[in-house]
Amino acid sequence: MKIAVVGATGLVGGVMLQVLQERGFAECEVLAAASAKSVGKEIDFAGRKIKVMSVDDAIAAHPDYAVFSAGASTSRQYAPLFAAVGCTVIDNSSCWRMHDDVPLVVPEINMDAVTPDTRIIANPNCSTIQLVLALSRLHRRYRIHRLVVSTYQSITGTGIKAVRQLEAEEDYFFRHDIASSSLRPTMEKDLGEKYQPAYPNQIFRNLFPHGGDFLPDGYTTEEEKLVNETRKILDTPDIMVSATVVRVPVVGGHSESVNVEFHQEYDLDEARQLIANTPGVVLCDNPDANLYPTPVMAHNRDEVFVGRVRRDPSQPCSLNMWVVSDNLRKGAATNAIQILEKLTQR
Repeated sequence: MKIAVVGATGLVGGVMLQVLQERGFAECEVLAAASAKSVGKEIDFAGRKIKVMSVDDAIAAHPDYAVFSAGASTSRQYAPLFAAVGCTVIDNSSCWRMHDDVPLVVPEINMDAVTPDTRIIANPNCSTIQLVLALSRLHRRYRIHRLVVSTYQSITGTGIKAVRQLEAEEDYFFRHDIASSSLRPTMEKDLGEKYQPAYPNQIFRNLFPHGGDFLPDGYTTEEEKLVNETRKILDTPDIMVSATVVRVPVVGGHSESVNVEFHQEYDLDEARQLIANTPGVVLCDNPDANLYPTPVMAHNRDEVFVGRVRRDPSQPCSLNMWVVSDNLRKGAATNAIQILEKLTQR
């Protein structure tokens, strides 16, 4: 089997290579493809060195599968070219997610959306994956009417530039006697072009309700993804979703505060059991022992962790829950490789 990883030198691409090794693909022929500036570099995979090639060369090699993590524009240009040579593409960008003829897949929920003729499969947004997986069996049992979601998203979701911003701000703060509230303007004045932030705001000792680009209605593109992708994956276009995305100075994973309103009354003990029995989900909910999910707990793990499951006393048929997952693994790389696993098992 020949597998191309497009965007192999990026943050998610590196995790994809790691997960390929962990999940039984170490002996496959793996092609590492990236942009022109990375071509010729060597990266480690399963104890051997792989030389990075251009995306065009990867297409010419006719891989069986291509796993993309290189941005929407790259995917828009190259995914159809891979598909044209008989390759099945699993794309992690936003490019294909809302195309009617492209399945948007979380393997535990809707792998049956993929047919033998499917050539491009979309990987959902990281926040969407953990949300729908935690809710999937509850939705099947009680039918979800409305969701109110607030996310607390790791900077790693933005990429390596955001990680470097946090590291630079943290380093500057501890090397200078300076108030954290005035950190960013001081760094910009002192460091000039050496300080290249990924965000319009300081992230060290800060957070801000801004993920993606703002839309005319006041919501952001990250919030829009949570609405549209949830409806598509759960195949329920009438679910009402209200989302607020917050970026926080965390490296380990994304967290979500979720309020769920069902069409019918539910049993809380049964709801907890449904969550616990969902493949890929771990119920971690013992407030008496201060046990609940955190990004540190989820870091480098493939599971989605759920806790703080409790009835909402302000609204009938409603409950609250807290959902945490490593956004680079289950939120991106692991979900994509799980799709690959299912395809090869077929």
